[in-house]
Amino acid sequence: MRSPVPLDVLKALGDNTRYAIYLELARASHPLTTADIASSLSLHPNTVRPHLERMRDAGIVEVEAAGRGDVGRPQHRYSVSSDAPSLGLEPPTIPVLARMVLAMAKRLEASADDAEAVGRDEGRRRAAPLEAAPSTLEALVSDLDRLGFDPVVADVPADPDAATIGFANCPFADLAREHPELVCGLHRGMVAGFVERMGDTDVNEFCSLTHRTPCQVTVLAR
Repeated sequence: MRSPVPLDVLKALGDNTRYAIYLELARASHPLTTADIASSLSLHPNTVRPHLERMRDAGIVEVEAAGRGDVGRPQHRYSVSSDAPSLGLEPPTIPVLARMVLAMAKRLEASADDAEAVGRDEGRRRAAPLEAAPSTLEALVSDLDRLGFDPVVADVPADPDAATIGFANCPFADLAREHPELVCGLHRGMVAGFVERMGDTDVNEFCSLTHRTPCQVTVLAR
């Protein structure tokens, strides 16, 4: 099961041209320029540009400036956003790469602590644009939802400052079953780094796949 796709994303992809552009970006192994997309779809670049901006506004694609174009302006390259919801269109190389990276980590004897350290860096990076959110819990739940964990929040009766977030879905389930210490370590670190960057909440308990109450985290406001 995947998390529900946000309505603004569905609206953005409801246009046939934007959906075709999304397919081109999702299947590409590298970021594409407006000219690349226009050539592939037999469209004029001026037709493609406003669609890319609409998709960017919806958080579906992201843009980077790379060098200069023919007229001396920065050349923009587009790719599917890392925060875009999964639509099952990811290049098949991505899960292959994930499996190989995990196998390499095992071969190099990486530990759960190593995985958590990497996850913390990613969590801090993901929290940075959300520091102005009304609450850390709201921001964390939103980010977990974007990643496909389908978070479910429950109060902790014994502590009004605590909340438990259950992961109704794990987008890395197959890999987590094979390498729970590494995959769950990455996830634990990512959550810890996220709340650490937000600055007013701590991780009280993270229950991994192998825990007696698996796949949930309890956070505590300071």
